[in-house]
Amino acid sequence: MAFSYLVFSNKHELGNAAAAHAAGALNRAITERGLARILAATGASQFEFLAALTSRDDVDWARVEMFHLDEYVGIPPTHPASFQRYLMERLIEPTGITRYHMLDGDKDPREVCRRVGAEIQSAPIDCAFVGIGENGHLAFNDPPADFDTSEPYIVVELDEACRRQQVGEGWFRTFDDVPSRAISISISQIVASREIVCVVPDLRKAEAVRNCLEGPVSPMAPASILQTHSNTTVYLDTASASLLPRDAA
Repeated sequence: MAFSYLVFSNKHELGNAAAAHAAGALNRAITERGLARILAATGASQFEFLAALTSRDDVDWARVEMFHLDEYVGIPPTHPASFQRYLMERLIEPTGITRYHMLDGDKDPREVCRRVGAEIQSAPIDCAFVGIGENGHLAFNDPPADFDTSEPYIVVELDEACRRQQVGEGWFRTFDDVPSRAISISISQIVASREIVCVVPDLRKAEAVRNCLEGPVSPMAPASILQTHSNTTVYLDTASASLLPRDAA
């Protein structure tokens, strides 16, 4: 087991391969411990992966416990951009997961961090599903990310590049509509996961992929921390991998 990345010809092949990997990780945890605890990412980059994963019939979702990666402060679960809504529609309802812990953007964010943080630290996370942002962020840890905090969830300020990405993906109508703060799982909590499956399609992610996978490990490229994890696989398509050295993958 080690940090590695794989390149596929398109995002659909990428999604199917990552889903097969994720299902295997969940099934191993269920076999060994009776329960699989996961972190679930959101965003447009995860569409194909989650569609492939939820269509599989070889995972006992009744034995899966899900934790929410991040959420905007001040966004209700009915908002089109709510990640609570996203997870309900794209993961929880399709699979019938009954054990899940949401980050409520309408509540006091520090209390939400405390409550969900206590739950997530009660036992290890078996598999984290994550992505990489256009600015290199991991969850909503924008650069410069806090690599040192031991808190499981933190309240963060979203930078301009992150907020513009949310408009570009169609979640908000204008830049000013995007909240400036969010609740995010911390970097240290992500890398505490036993296994990480990172799904990163699309040309718009190519520069971040190069910086985070081939550059130095740095808070200025938050997802570069994945290079230090002993069991991480990054799934790329030819577009997102287009700036990597040809013989690197």
